[in-house]
Amino acid sequence: MNKISLKTVAELAAHVNGSVNGDSSTLIKRVASLESASEGEIAFVEDAKLLERASESRAACLIVPEGAPDLEGKCLIKVRRPKLAFALIAEILHPPKKEQPAIHKTAHIAASASIGEDVYIGPYVSIGERARVASGVQLHHGACVGDEVCIGSDSIIHPNVVLYDGVTLGARVILHACVVVGADGFGYVPDEENLRHKFPQIGTVVIEDDVEIGAATCIDRGALGETRIGRAAKIDNLVQIAHNVQIGARVVIASQTGISGSTVIEDDAVIGGQVGFGDHARVQSGAIIGSKAGVLPGKIVRPGVWWGIPVQPLEDYKRLNAHLNRLPQLREEVRELKRQLKELQAKLDAQE
Repeated sequence: MNKISLKTVAELAAHVNGSVNGDSSTLIKRVASLESASEGEIAFVEDAKLLERASESRAACLIVPEGAPDLEGKCLIKVRRPKLAFALIAEILHPPKKEQPAIHKTAHIAASASIGEDVYIGPYVSIGERARVASGVQLHHGACVGDEVCIGSDSIIHPNVVLYDGVTLGARVILHACVVVGADGFGYVPDEENLRHKFPQIGTVVIEDDVEIGAATCIDRGALGETRIGRAAKIDNLVQIAHNVQIGARVVIASQTGISGSTVIEDDAVIGGQVGFGDHARVQSGAIIGSKAGVLPGKIVRPGVWWGIPVQPLEDYKRLNAHLNRLPQLREEVRELKRQLKELQAKLDAQE
């Protein structure tokens, strides 16, 4: 259970640069949905159209848009972006669980490893030769840290994560359960008998500061260079990132996406779920790719919204989809035209 931190409405409003209408001394202990919120809880309303429903909420305080009318008997925090304010408030009311610094007796730590201050190392954690674990790191049950791995300060490594030899993590990185970083990439060269020989997979992986990676995601090491995940990127569960992929800062990638080797995804791009990338593709900064899209090898995806297989600008995809939806009707129209043509031909033949 996460630690609960009581705050006054005044303190929360100051944290999100909001203004208070109502009793600013009201104590808030947790966040909740508009429907379930009750005494001591705070909820948010993103759309002013929902204010009437919000007036029926039992929440102790509501976060509402700037310019929203006052609600009789309700304590309000008015901000420009209520959903963002709600998330920022949740961060301080529900700080992540943090174990007290300790090293479990079942952990195995190589003598040459360097362990910083205030580190938690849980049961059955393994830390290899010359690994460096900075201060404040949390290594949970069964995590495996290979030789010469570097983990930056205040990172959280959840159970059963595997960090292969030589990979580097920045500060405040969060890896959820069963993430694998630094496994060999999928690269083979066939000989004359079509037997496949592994291309060298001797590069590394660099994950920059403030990255969060969801459960069971795999990030392969570079073949000869590096695979890199840029600062503050957020990657969902069950994503496959192949060797030599370069992902920029603040990129968002949803679940079940597969990214082939040497693809480049530039800063601030957004990738939907189940998108498939061919190798050497490039997604430029400002591009948004919708779910289940297919990006062909070498394709350049420019800024804008894209969808479909193969991926195309959203307006083109919608237009094509509209045509495809009319195919059954078109089929019947063609059938009718063929019938009429046959009748007309028969009449012409009878006149000859």
